[in-house]
Amino acid sequence: MSGITGVLQFAVDGLAQQQQTIASNLANSETPGYIAQQVNFQSSLQQALGAPTGGTAQVAVVDTTNPPATDGNNVNTSQQLVAAEKTTLEYQTMVDMLNAQFRLVQGATGGSFQ
Repeated sequence: MSGITGVLQFAVDGLAQQQQTIASNLANSETPGYIAQQVNFQSSLQQALGAPTGGTAQVAVVDTTNPPATDGNNVNTSQQLVAAEKTTLEYQTMVDMLNAQFRLVQGATGGSFQ
């Protein structure tokens, strides 16, 4: 990961994967036997940022440990809807920060501000 732009881009990519996973969970909320998944990249990113020489962050998609219903499906719809809203807000924040970083670079190189 190189600099703040790399970190922000990784976060945007991780949050996009999280949004896709939540959408898949919601789409399968009534599919018998479906096991919900969740995305974890925040702890990996934090470890990479804390490493003295930098590190590599990974996006991991894992099954949730929610107890299954009688049909074997373990999607908690209300939990997924809250996660979707939170992820959307985090995604927008990261995109805004990434755009601000690009504007800083553009200003430093003599580009115009829009």
